Amino acid sequence: MDDREIIELYWQRDEAAIAQTECKYGAFCLGAAMRLLSDGEDAKECVNEAFYQAWNLIPPERPEKLRPWLGRIVRNISVSLWRKNHRQKRYGGIEQALSELEEAVPSPIRVEREIESAELGRAMDSWLQGLAREDRVLFVRRYWHGIPLKELAEEAGVPPKKLAQKMYRLRQGLKAFLEKEGSYESN
Repeated sequence: MDDREIIELYWQRDEAAIAQTECKYGAFCLGAAMRLLSDGEDAKECVNEAFYQAWNLIPPERPEKLRPWLGRIVRNISVSLWRKNHRQKRYGGIEQALSELEEAVPSPIRVEREIESAELGRAMDSWLQGLAREDRVLFVRRYWHGIPLKELAEEAGVPPKKLAQKMYRLRQGLKAFLEKEGSYESN
């Protein structure tokens, strides 16, 4: 069943939409949650919550492509759960990847948070578009999908230390870009 047909099931409020979504994208969603959480039960909980949110959001939303739309939902739920668990010091998950980004990306805490977040998102999109495709994919896979550096190095056929240096240069480039754009504030 293609995405259009699955989305139509949601619009018809047919519960088969959830089963079809799970059949087609369950493994993808579980993999995305596992990379961030490293805990099978928590990952399954996030996937179930994502399917529940899909049921509640379609309609009125009508995503063109279901996979990236679900991926965003699963990632957001997983990051929220990771933060909750991290506060409780349960496990590390993507702590290393997020700590690497701390210097480059500000963490707005003021009332204008949504506005600043949108501006930061636009600035980061602009910076990413200026990168070579290989660097852009690498950066997104590391810091959006939370894929471990060692795994990325193996896939690229380079030593982890060399890739770590490249990631450091990319983060420094992001920081310089955000400072130039005025989207960076020291924490």
